[in-house]
Amino acid sequence: MNRNTKINILLLLVVAALAVLPLALGLGDHKEEPFTGSDGEAETAITEIEPDYEPWFSPLYEPPSGEIESALFSLQAALGAGVLAYYFGIRRGRRQGEARARAQLDGAGDTTTAAPAVSATAATGDEGSPGDTGESTAGRG
Repeated sequence: MNRNTKINILLLLVVAALAVLPLALGLGDHKEEPFTGSDGEAETAITEIEPDYEPWFSPLYEPPSGEIESALFSLQAALGAGVLAYYFGIRRGRRQGEARARAQLDGAGDTTTAAPAVSATAATGDEGSPGDTGESTAGRG
């Protein structure tokens, strides 16, 4: 098993523990609704501190039930995760494409292009012989 696989398994175990431990330890058993969201907790705290408090504004759309509210929240989270995954995928694809293009230029020994290619010795850190500059002499007459 390589290092990345071990790290991924460890992260999955941590996430599973975060999901199961509150239920197993009985956290929130003293409450009427033990696992309400932070909005519900904030509303309860505000009404305890100041019973006459009136909100500054009302929501544009009030879902008819808690289940629909949860579904909309899940949809929002899924869309956000999709946008982030798309962004990071595009970024990684571009980086891989640039690396392939650089490797093809280095493999062909083409030094006549406008942008100089990074040589294989410069990329690996291998300096070679003392007089070697890492440049190809192909195309020089």
